[in-house]
Amino acid sequence: MKLTVKDLQGRDQGEYEISFPLIENGRGTQAVHDAVVAYRANQRMGTACTKTVGEVAGSNKKPWRQKGTGRARAGSFQSPLWRGGGVVFGPRPRDFGKKVNRKTKTLALRKALGERLRAGDVILVDDLKLESPKTRNFVGVLAALGVTGTSLLVSRESDLNLVRASRNVPGVELTTGDSLNTYQVLRPAKLVFTRGAFAQVEARLQQTSHE
Repeated sequence: MKLTVKDLQGRDQGEYEISFPLIENGRGTQAVHDAVVAYRANQRMGTACTKTVGEVAGSNKKPWRQKGTGRARAGSFQSPLWRGGGVVFGPRPRDFGKKVNRKTKTLALRKALGERLRAGDVILVDDLKLESPKTRNFVGVLAALGVTGTSLLVSRESDLNLVRASRNVPGVELTTGDSLNTYQVLRPAKLVFTRGAFAQVEARLQQTSHE
């Protein structure tokens, strides 16, 4: 499969031959699911916390005597039945993290990227270097490339001008080829790779072969 390489003005600059084979016959779907579930689970803070009966403020004094008042029996101000009392089986700090092995992650990334390539959602540019950190110039580049809606820009390395120019544009995310993950590939409407970043991703996919 070949991709057309464009410059920042949207002009064709040749073709790029994709070196990794695309996955056929629906293989890798479960790997994609596992990778996305693990990624989203690992983003959870797990800091929700409620106080048990033993942790809420209050004394051990009985609110009123056991008999003779006409009211229900009560033995503690910290009762879960009372306002301000303890919480039964409430959330406690925990780790929601899930682990996915390296081969599964590679298979998931390869499957997800292959599907986006088939759908024509990947744009390859020669480079994404900006002369100045102006948002206006960056928006002009997106327009020249035909990028609308949400987009992910993948460069070989972080560029300060690109970061500053894109941070006020809604729906735009930046990453590098060595940190790209499956969730990022699936989320936006368009993927914009530099030639160097795409080569980085190909090198990652070829490290672990499943064929």
